[in-house]
Amino acid sequence: MSEFELLCDYPLLAHNTFGFDVRAKHAIRLTEEAQIPALGHDTRIEGLSRLVLGGGSNVVLTKDFDGLALLVELRGRRVVGEDEDAVLVEAGAGENWHEFVAWTLSQGLPGLENLALIPGTVGAAPIQNIGAYGLEMGERFERLRAIELSTGETWEFDRDACAFGYRDSFFKREGRGRFVIVSVTFRLPKVWMPRADYADIARVLQTSGANDPQAIFDTVVAVRQAKLPDWRVLGNAGSFFKNPVVSATAFDALKAREPDVVSYKQPDGQFKLAAGWLIDRCGWKGRAIGAAAVHDRQALVLVNRGGASGAQILELAGAIKRDVHARFAVELEAEPVCL
Repeated sequence: MSEFELLCDYPLLAHNTFGFDVRAKHAIRLTEEAQIPALGHDTRIEGLSRLVLGGGSNVVLTKDFDGLALLVELRGRRVVGEDEDAVLVEAGAGENWHEFVAWTLSQGLPGLENLALIPGTVGAAPIQNIGAYGLEMGERFERLRAIELSTGETWEFDRDACAFGYRDSFFKREGRGRFVIVSVTFRLPKVWMPRADYADIARVLQTSGANDPQAIFDTVVAVRQAKLPDWRVLGNAGSFFKNPVVSATAFDALKAREPDVVSYKQPDGQFKLAAGWLIDRCGWKGRAIGAAAVHDRQALVLVNRGGASGAQILELAGAIKRDVHARFAVELEAEPVCL
């Protein structure tokens, strides 16, 4: 049985990208897989509710946590196999996502470059099914290993078992709080094809004349840095709302009232709307409630200007949702998990 140190009254300021100054009654730093099954045999933490945290880039902590925070710090990255079409690369759940993407390129293994500079850890990526600039993580996913907290049993999940959706997965719904993801394996194609159709990316690449994996990686980083605030400077969790999807009928009615609505037709005939456009059109860009504000360059991003609480961020999000619904009859849904 692996030993672990039980930390008391532990500050979570460094474990959430919004920068909320909240604390956990107890915390454990998980640096080895063997620590996780051992949790069930320690009477000191028996009956405590559990909160699994990686980089805390997709969570809103509204108050102190009266339970046990499990801080996932499992490291390691390696090539674990290959077949005719792809190379399989595994990373520990506590690896920094952006650094892992950069490492795959340094190994001559492209395929994740469109997902550069997304904050958080490798273990959080499948929970949210992260995506950006024409690629979702689920497209490059092979499998993950996770340990069930109640039994200490190790499970392996393939793509189907993860039930990936738009910024969604089994681990965000039925599996929430049941498992600690310990490692994720990705399938990186041997025959690389660029994903460079996204307007912002295509524009920069056209100017530079480059279209290789490193150029796409560098372009994605530059575009994200230009549009999005650095969470280390201005606390945020990236895009706060999902882009809502509406039926063709609802879209036609909306288009008649708002001819310039920004939309993307989906393969099933529905339409995905740009949540940032809806929010901006309601006049929220740059506005604030206390220290909780809408970013002045990207209406999808809510920020902590310093000293905001999670409750204030949720108050701001609620006001935005009400205004968007009143004007467009569209329901916005938060991307982060709100605790």
